[in-house]
Amino acid sequence: MAFWLMKSEPDAYGIDQLRAEGTTLWDGIRNYQARNFMRSMQPGDRAFFYHSNCKPPGIVGLMEVIETGLIDPTQFDPNAKYFDAKSREDAPRWDCARLRFLGEFNTMLSLDQLRELYSVEQLPVTKRGNRLSILPVPEETAGDLLNRLGALH
Repeated sequence: MAFWLMKSEPDAYGIDQLRAEGTTLWDGIRNYQARNFMRSMQPGDRAFFYHSNCKPPGIVGLMEVIETGLIDPTQFDPNAKYFDAKSREDAPRWDCARLRFLGEFNTMLSLDQLRELYSVEQLPVTKRGNRLSILPVPEETAGDLLNRLGALH
């Protein structure tokens, strides 16, 4: 099992919405490196749900990857925010994954706290200027994060 950190702005799609829906299609990824990270995900992997572009940003919940290798339907919809005119149905550029809500942490670890606790190598989200929406989390760091964050609800 691998661990990931997946960012979403809470006003676009937050942990409350995931809790209500139970599962979600994680679409709209339009960065090749983030897409490639998603392509390496496997069912059963875990992902930390990270609220970004808010005050304060930080880890708020945990998800499970339940389906991978899906074609992102938004790339073909000219009315969608993530439409890609260069992507074709016979040669799609963008993938997505389905994730399941596992829980919300009783406490949030903010980006400032994460920077105090972890190096860039331990947790890439701590790198200043990092804008990738999907990042790998080393297993040792993931275990430590789970211990620090405590119980899910």
